[in-house]
Amino acid sequence: MTSFVLQKLKPDILVECLTSDFRGDLEAVSLLADSGLDVFAHNIETVRRLQRIVRDPRAGLNVLKHAKVSKDGMVTKSSIMLGLGESDEEVKEAMADLRAIGVDILTLGQYLQPTPLHLTVKEYVTPEKFAFWKEYGESAGFRYVASGPLVIMFGLVPQRDRSVFLQSRGAIRSETAERRFYIGQ
Repeated sequence: MTSFVLQKLKPDILVECLTSDFRGDLEAVSLLADSGLDVFAHNIETVRRLQRIVRDPRAGLNVLKHAKVSKDGMVTKSSIMLGLGESDEEVKEAMADLRAIGVDILTLGQYLQPTPLHLTVKEYVTPEKFAFWKEYGESAGFRYVASGPLVIMFGLVPQRDRSVFLQSRGAIRSETAERRFYIGQ
């Protein structure tokens, strides 16, 4: 409902939600996907081999896949941290996994150790390598790729794509959804 309220008050706003894996509860994923979001984001964080070390791998790809099929035109997004010891082939495989389920937007950023208790940085990825990953991701079919050492993992819909997102929102949103969350009188 919050998404519809925001969009009613400011029609050109884009609403992105960075989600957990909902412990595999796909009904919760469907509910959120149908809440009026423009971008459903869930970060896989790293390559398959490092999943158990970096994060709970329970439902990452399934969450994104289910969000994509839950609502026509749902834009999905994920992020990968680099510098944890992943190989180029593993990053390519992670990108292929994301594209196979239709993920639209990918961000790649440098992993930075937040505290001494967290995993150590294995590599500081060069700006040239980040540029390579941007180009590789675009050639793999992502609608948008942000790749750089200081790229944040949320809130990235490029200005040039805003009109496309807003047009698709208008074409997809049903009158029923608008009535259900009508603001005003």
